[in-house]
Amino acid sequence: MAEKTQFELLWNKIKARAEKIVNPVTYSAYIEGLEPVDVINKKIVLKALTDTAAGVVVKNTEKLREAIVSADIGLTDFAIVVEGSEVYTLDEISEESEIADVVLDKRFTFDSFVVGNSNKFVCAAAKSVAEAPGENFNPLYIYGGTGLGKTHLMQAIANEIAQKKPSLKVIYTTSEKFLNEYVDSMFAKKSAGRDEESRFRNRYRSVDVLLIDDIQFWAGKYGVQEAFFHTFNELFAQHKQIVISSDCPAKELTTLEERLRTRFEGGLIADIQPPDMETKVAILKRKALEKKYIVPDDVLAFLVKNSDNNVRTLEGRLNTVIFASKLHEEPISLNLAAKALQEAIDVEETTEATPETIIRATCAHFKVTRQELLGKNKRQELVRARQICTYLMCDMLALPLVSVGKEMGGRDHATVIYSRDKVTELMRVSDSIVKDVNDIKSAVLKQ
Repeated sequence: MAEKTQFELLWNKIKARAEKIVNPVTYSAYIEGLEPVDVINKKIVLKALTDTAAGVVVKNTEKLREAIVSADIGLTDFAIVVEGSEVYTLDEISEESEIADVVLDKRFTFDSFVVGNSNKFVCAAAKSVAEAPGENFNPLYIYGGTGLGKTHLMQAIANEIAQKKPSLKVIYTTSEKFLNEYVDSMFAKKSAGRDEESRFRNRYRSVDVLLIDDIQFWAGKYGVQEAFFHTFNELFAQHKQIVISSDCPAKELTTLEERLRTRFEGGLIADIQPPDMETKVAILKRKALEKKYIVPDDVLAFLVKNSDNNVRTLEGRLNTVIFASKLHEEPISLNLAAKALQEAIDVEETTEATPETIIRATCAHFKVTRQELLGKNKRQELVRARQICTYLMCDMLALPLVSVGKEMGGRDHATVIYSRDKVTELMRVSDSIVKDVNDIKSAVLKQ
């Protein structure tokens, strides 16, 4: 119920703006009674009782969007759902749904990437590729641990090229999406001839720049490796730029074919090392400014002390302190930060988190059974609990995403990414989600 209340708080701020710009009759009859049920991709999801009501809301799209933006709550748009209707639907509501395409995050730029001793080499290489695709380092192979900025740099390259060289065709995708498209093309080939296979092949071989994230997930999948091998050769022969990321060096990808590994090693291999203390502080300072908060230096130093190297974990600590400041209406201080994090400075006193302790704590917090949490039931409260549990595994554990999926009942890589990013996004606009995450995290550390 707390989460629903938070959606209502957001919706109430929007309604206050909408009431001033929408026709009074339309507002009272059709907009005021909409029920906020979710937040997805900076959109507030509104539930209408009838198709007629939804149709009227859609006709007032521009004014409602204006109200959302002017409310200044971190949202930019809305979506309408009507229970039982085939006219107005929102596919993104299902946690199992596949993302139709990988959309670049415009926030991932070189300017927003915090450079330190641990990543200045790879950042310089990425900038060089963006300035002259296909000329300097081809392929560029970026590797590093979870949460160190691989995806940020990959998308920064794509965003930079799209902005400064708009005539070039750029595709940024994940290894999971490439694999799924390959499998779909193979099934379509069997039933409808070679058209789908040709479409898949032409899509990836007609680009000027191809960026594929998390290549390690092709381990043991030789069909997709074969498809990428020929795509790689075609692009390389045409001097088209290829950028690949992984969580380990190319030589350690022993389950990939040797001919692929040698091609990766033929370009520039650049690793992102864990950030040092100064870089961590700089990252947090940048994150705080993005949230329009000024955080004292002693608090930033406290937040990075005894932290792991995952930037998402650092941002989670910062969110906890900002939430505590808003909740207690106190300025951010070292004392407030220490209380908010609810942990001793000596990390030896805390219990090491495991998949089992996170699952157990999540079940207890949401009062659900293990079977419900890891099952397929799509009741809203179970979906949210499942997503938060997935987020916490990504945030607290140094596990590959494929391992997180196995722990969460055998879910695939794409679903893990969707759940992780969904909770990350919700935490930016929902204090109740931040509280859920922090309460479960505290419970895990105390087990």
